[in-house]
Amino acid sequence: MNETTLQRWLARIVNVRPGEVRALLWSFAYFFCLLAGYYVLRPLRDEMGIAGGVRNLPWLFTATFVVLLAAVPVFGAVVARLPRRRFIPLVYHFFAANIAIFWLLLAFDIGKIHVARVFFVWISVFNLFAVSVFWSFMADLFASEQGKRLFGFIAAGGSAGALLGPALTVGLAVPLGPVNLLIVAALLLEAAVLCASRLEAAAQRLKSETHVSAAAAPAGPAEAAGLGGGWLAGITMLLRSPYLAGIALWVALLSLAGTFLYFQQANIVAAASDDPAVRTRIFATIDLAIGMLTLIVQFIVTGRLITRFGAGPAAALLPLVFCLGFLALWLTPMLWVVIAFQAAQRAANFAISNPARECLFTVLDRAEKYKAKNVIDIVVFRGGDAASGWLFAALRGAGLELGAISLATVPVTAAWLALALALGRAHERRTRDLLLQDMKPPMNADERR
Repeated sequence: MNETTLQRWLARIVNVRPGEVRALLWSFAYFFCLLAGYYVLRPLRDEMGIAGGVRNLPWLFTATFVVLLAAVPVFGAVVARLPRRRFIPLVYHFFAANIAIFWLLLAFDIGKIHVARVFFVWISVFNLFAVSVFWSFMADLFASEQGKRLFGFIAAGGSAGALLGPALTVGLAVPLGPVNLLIVAALLLEAAVLCASRLEAAAQRLKSETHVSAAAAPAGPAEAAGLGGGWLAGITMLLRSPYLAGIALWVALLSLAGTFLYFQQANIVAAASDDPAVRTRIFATIDLAIGMLTLIVQFIVTGRLITRFGAGPAAALLPLVFCLGFLALWLTPMLWVVIAFQAAQRAANFAISNPARECLFTVLDRAEKYKAKNVIDIVVFRGGDAASGWLFAALRGAGLELGAISLATVPVTAAWLALALALGRAHERRTRDLLLQDMKPPMNADERR
């Protein structure tokens, strides 16, 4: 099948244009392999979190944040010195080596409880770095208008991987054993590296055959070098830009709502069963339900919805779902409500709001896309997790029941929704400014003087 025929076939489900097909498909495959590997590990992470004690979850969230605080400057130093084609594979090879170490420790039953807690922290770090690097690459590769059309389909690659991952866990956990699933995850991660290298080649063709703004597609020499700047430049960018600060606040509120829901889930699932196998199957079932629902929405709705209404309203869908979900938990704090709530909010996040939020980064310069975005996705998100975890523990310690905590979270989700709409308006203004900038004729020598 030649590229023209493939483009016509894909156009039935996604508004892809000539010259974009190769980059679109390699991006899809890259995200597919990445999230398939993560979702093989995720049920193990959730079970290890409970095995280490539900009361220890705030400490584990805090430990994750501390590790991330140490890791972000290292990442900033790497991207300042290495070109994109080198530092992206380096990040994933490093995490694959970590998986091999965990496999050895767990296979030989070395410090099982301590390894379980370290693994819980590590997989949270891995997920944030791996996904943040992926979406930084996407924001660097595609312009704002392309992101609105294509990010939903690309995100569907991740959703397909998120569907395969728990299916592999359910199917292989007994014949291979849970520990050997780490090998499966490492192989999928290396496959993601292969896709990323193919995407680099496709990126050059995308630039030459499609119209991409100067902000979204810088010249080749810039891409072949590191970004430069200090290792804390991302934090400085965040403090100086109200737009980036608004995105950071959006992520912090997502973290608070998600952490409160996760702790509700941990308490309710722990009360429902004391069998680790049953709990692992519950978590895998949740992931499967989310994967199927998300995939359907991404293929059919996402691109059209974001293109039609813009990134702001699409990003606002998630806080709306959280608002309704916490109201439902307040009325009925039961296992089936938690499962339905998790499925709905994660489907809304992965299918619509997350692609919309990633579109917000397409109007930034390259350094902001990697450095500031990394700070937001990792430090702000996990810092919010740690703070929210202790806040939840404090509310429980003060005697509040799960239903009361759910009700108290509803006004927060309303403010979060308003922020999403404001960010959408700012994104549209920046997009128009970039288009006007691209339309300006180049200055002659006299004007430059």
